[in-house]
Amino acid sequence: MKDYHHWLLFVLFLPLSSVLCFSELSFITEPSDVTALPKDPAVLDCQAHGQPPVTIKWLKNGVRLAESEHVQFLSNGSLYIPKIKHTKEESDEGFYQCLSQNKYGAILSQRSRLTIASISEFLLHPVPMVVTEGLVARFSCAVTSSPPATITWELNQSTLPLQTDRITVLPNGVLQIHNVQMEDAGQYRCVATNIGSRLKSRAAALTVNQGAGPKPRQRPRIIAGPQNVTVSLHQTVVLECVATGNPWPIISWSRADSKPIDVYNAKVLGNGNLVITDVNSKHSGVYLCRATTPGTRNYTIAAANVTVQVPPSIVEKPESQTRPRAGTARFMCQAEGVPPPRISWLKNGEEVHLNGRIKMYNSKLVITQIIPEDDAIYQCMAESEQGSVLSLARLIVVMSEDRPSAPRNIHAETISSSAILLAWERPLYNADKVIAYSIHYMKAEGLNNEEYQVVIGNDTTSYIIDDLEPARNYSFYIVAYMPMGASRMSDQVSQHTLEDVPLRTPELSLTSHSSTDIQVSWQPLPPKVSRGLVSAYRLSYRTAADNTVTSVELPQNSTEYLLEGLQPDTIYLLRMAAATRVGWCEPSAWTSHRTPKISSSKAPILQLEPLNCTSIVARWQTPPESVTVQGYRLCYHEEGQPEQPTIQLQTQTYTHTISGLDPRRKYHVKILAVSQAGDGYQTDQTISTPGCVSTRDQPAASPPPPDHVTVLANNSSAVSLRWSRPAFPSGKAVSYTVRCTPVGTHNASAIRYLQITKQSVVVQNLDPNTRYEFVVRLHVDQMSSPWSSVVYHRTLPAAPSHPPEGVRVTLIEDDTALVSWREPTEPNVVVTHYTILYASQKAWLAGHWQILQREGSHTMALLEKLEPGNVYLVKISASNQVGDGPFSSIVDLVLKRGNTHRSKNPRHSDSFPDTTVLNDGLYHIDQRSMTGIIVGVSIALACIVMCALILISKGRPRKSSCHKVIAVGTAEDPLAGLSLPNEHLTENVEALIPMISARFIDAKGGSNIIINSAGAVSSKNQSKRWFQMYRRASLYEAGKTVLRYEERSGSAPLPPSSREIIYGPYHSESSHTSEGSQETGDSGHYSNEESNEEMSNPSTSQSSRPESFGPDDITTVAELKQSFEVENEEMLSRPLHHSAPDATRLCCTSEGSHPALHTSQAVGS
Repeated sequence: MKDYHHWLLFVLFLPLSSVLCFSELSFITEPSDVTALPKDPAVLDCQAHGQPPVTIKWLKNGVRLAESEHVQFLSNGSLYIPKIKHTKEESDEGFYQCLSQNKYGAILSQRSRLTIASISEFLLHPVPMVVTEGLVARFSCAVTSSPPATITWELNQSTLPLQTDRITVLPNGVLQIHNVQMEDAGQYRCVATNIGSRLKSRAAALTVNQGAGPKPRQRPRIIAGPQNVTVSLHQTVVLECVATGNPWPIISWSRADSKPIDVYNAKVLGNGNLVITDVNSKHSGVYLCRATTPGTRNYTIAAANVTVQVPPSIVEKPESQTRPRAGTARFMCQAEGVPPPRISWLKNGEEVHLNGRIKMYNSKLVITQIIPEDDAIYQCMAESEQGSVLSLARLIVVMSEDRPSAPRNIHAETISSSAILLAWERPLYNADKVIAYSIHYMKAEGLNNEEYQVVIGNDTTSYIIDDLEPARNYSFYIVAYMPMGASRMSDQVSQHTLEDVPLRTPELSLTSHSSTDIQVSWQPLPPKVSRGLVSAYRLSYRTAADNTVTSVELPQNSTEYLLEGLQPDTIYLLRMAAATRVGWCEPSAWTSHRTPKISSSKAPILQLEPLNCTSIVARWQTPPESVTVQGYRLCYHEEGQPEQPTIQLQTQTYTHTISGLDPRRKYHVKILAVSQAGDGYQTDQTISTPGCVSTRDQPAASPPPPDHVTVLANNSSAVSLRWSRPAFPSGKAVSYTVRCTPVGTHNASAIRYLQITKQSVVVQNLDPNTRYEFVVRLHVDQMSSPWSSVVYHRTLPAAPSHPPEGVRVTLIEDDTALVSWREPTEPNVVVTHYTILYASQKAWLAGHWQILQREGSHTMALLEKLEPGNVYLVKISASNQVGDGPFSSIVDLVLKRGNTHRSKNPRHSDSFPDTTVLNDGLYHIDQRSMTGIIVGVSIALACIVMCALILISKGRPRKSSCHKVIAVGTAEDPLAGLSLPNEHLTENVEALIPMISARFIDAKGGSNIIINSAGAVSSKNQSKRWFQMYRRASLYEAGKTVLRYEERSGSAPLPPSSREIIYGPYHSESSHTSEGSQETGDSGHYSNEESNEEMSNPSTSQSSRPESFGPDDITTVAELKQSFEVENEEMLSRPLHHSAPDATRLCCTSEGSHPALHTSQAVGS
């Protein structure tokens, strides 16, 4: 298998040595643009590198040039013209290219332009002006020149002096004179000069009138604003801005897209003109000139669009390839520039001739069934008005004499709507040399279809192609590959994929010809959408007020249907589904149409056409024999969105452009005629907007997005959205699109789009307590801005709007019932508590309810002390911090009469119906249940005692060298320690412990006794096991009885428990009573720290872990008694930080027959 991959790479992806071994033919120097004078010499350079011999030829305007005395080819390949001709009959001006060739092929150079220097007549002469003293005078002239001419000005046939700051001459030929004085009067003319000639314009007189007194205040006014300009790369842009006003206005510049102006290449010339030198693509955009009255907010804005044209450049170059004969080669090429360049392909310097075997898909060149003649150098050429650029790649065709024969007996079998199984037999000759097969397939119908290729190994003779389109005919052929070549192509076979259900339904057009009918029409589905032959249509309709749907099945060739017998002035909903032989597709969304009232106005004939990706043009005409129309009403909306406001149109209007739409969306458009008799019949049509072209194909600058988007919450289902219109010039109508999306949604239908013309909107019907993101974009002049910055906002929470569900009341005792329910089925609503109201029928008639409340996490409650023989009514509501939700439906509970033992002090009394019971969430056990538990526990205790006596009688007496601690109390905490008074109790406890797993709870209402599980202490091993089992429950918690073993110092510590490893050591919440001692706090946590002090004085820590004894650690009775004497004295001399106020601690030793009894009182911290 590994060898197969190596061979496959070798054959199909060209050995690098075979591509790089040939001398790459390339240009060292290519000709560039030249400007020269008539009769002057000119040289166009061209030098190529490659394996000799390399020849160079020249082309002018695509035609081969022949060498002569007038045109000479230099030895280095350059073109020399000794004397340039420029007459009407013959001119050397034009486009030149050199062609370099060697044995591998030929390549063509970039295009260069030879221009003859000249100046045309003036396109614009200066005109006379009359200006009041102190104002601005402006002259301009324009001339066509190559190379660009330099403009200067003359006053009274003398060069205009420029020593004063009042006079500004712009590079584009404009003369500005600010604060005109009397001495500025005279005759002005401009002079255009280049290397070829010098030309003067006609003179224009400037007349200066004397000013008459003080000037009144005037708002700023721009008298010469910037103009749209298109320039080439590295040229200079002049944006003029001259303004007047009183006081004199201040000129400032900015960009409409809020980007900064390039301060390195831009400068202000004169009193406000912006000049940008050495421009590049980043300088493209809309520039704003703003004239502002000093100290005020009065201003005027003028704008101009600067387009910088960029020469083509290739961003994805083709790569050289080695392919066997009958193989396929694909050359990629991508280029960019402004305007977008055109891409073409050259073979050995000449345009590629496309045919059935050589095709071009967009910018990609594909050569199939390669033949030896395809071995050549290919060039991708991108060209525009700004120039051309080329990139080359070579195709090497590998030949082999003993190549295999073609695969045989090709067979194709359809599997599904997108898959076909292809099978074949191995070649008849040289089949053992085949290392891979290449499957080629393409659509059989149509022209210029792209061919696809799949390469598989030589270990199979069948393959499933599963990326096909439904209901399409495909042709297939196979080629066998060997290491140094390929077979001829096999015979072609064709096969048809199966049909599938249509992708979507037709778009409907609805029209009413009378008040009781709707004419439904549609266009047949295109093959790519129908995915087979449409066998039937299903039209469904109903009224908006009735859910009863009527469906009509129509034959496959239908394109219209008339619904008759309908109700006048009624809204009908219609939708359609289409079917192939496979089945029905999903029906379309409901489309609404109102049948008209009785009227004599016929429905207009409507025609919709997409203008671009965000605009639709609606055209209509009034049918003949119609009554006099007074106007039209047009409305539209996106499918699934509410209708936009109705547009009123004049009588003579027969077209309207709907802009500000979203690309690739379906819109419904409706129009009706209005006459004196009222509204006429309505016409409905549906149309889909196309997708937008990429920014590369859209040279016009898009408007900036709206800014300062803010969101304010109105309530739990609505928010107010406001934004500011960006600063850009436009005298046309502006509209906005608002997009509202729940954060984290993956459902496209949850995204809402609102089209409006104002700068604010109230977005309604939102989900409460949900985080949304909002963005806004602007539409103007058939262009759309980018989306604004995202603004996030969470809607306010709402009170529950639905009651709890599934309310059930179950009688569990004669006077006790269990109420259960489910949470309200309402998204994004948090329930903090439930309110349960219940009352007997008698109390309910009097208006008295008993109230229970439960936390939001509970979904059941007990109703206690109910009166037998009554019927109780129960209802529940859910609430949160916002408010209360509605109550559920009332559920009845019937109690039968019987002898029910009543408590002397019931929790709920019917005599106090308004009492509110706030339960703590625990269910209390009644007297009868307690009696049953006591009986059961007594029997269990008797069995345990009998087993203990049997074990004691069979076992020999055992003694322990440690003391046991038992604590007795009534608090809730589960662990505490209390020492046993004598050995007899010790032995009994040791016998009882193995019978109890975990804990024993006394349910009679007395003090809770918990005995932790442990093993017997009869031997050293058993003692160790007893301690290991015990150590996990050696915490002290007041109110419980705990057996605990404590050892003397010197024993090895036990390893930490799993809980300590995961959560770390326990930390006490109480203060230390002595060094190395930590008490348990109210929280039940404890600190279990190992220290030398703790090990040397184990009795100082009530929560210290028991440790196992070694054989050498047994001490005398006197030492033990002394140890416990010291311990008990310390305990009596200090307060114990326990949570129980009254816990008794007893300490004793089991070694002697006269134990010492010590008692200490635990004081709660």
